[in-house]
Amino acid sequence: MKEKGFTLVEVMLVLLVIAVLILITVPNVLKHSTSIDDKACRGYEKMLEGAVEAYKVDHHERPASIRVLEKEGYIDQDASCPDGTRFTLKNGQVVAQPK
Repeated sequence: MKEKGFTLVEVMLVLLVIAVLILITVPNVLKHSTSIDDKACRGYEKMLEGAVEAYKVDHHERPASIRVLEKEGYIDQDASCPDGTRFTLKNGQVVAQPK
């Protein structure tokens, strides 16, 4: 009587294919993760610039710091990116401070 099942060679071949797919996929995922973080950081910087402009329109002066924007309700979180880059204001301009 013949038993049905997979041979060791077939199982090894399937594992090899899975390993190759993982080796192809992981670097692409990591690359896209970095790209997403960069885009999020640039988006947050643009949002801060918009908050500075809104503050200038409302108060007829530039905000002294990011904390002023938080206190006045123009932003509702600390000024940092996923990679740890923080933002400050210098002469009313948003400046990135890398980690």
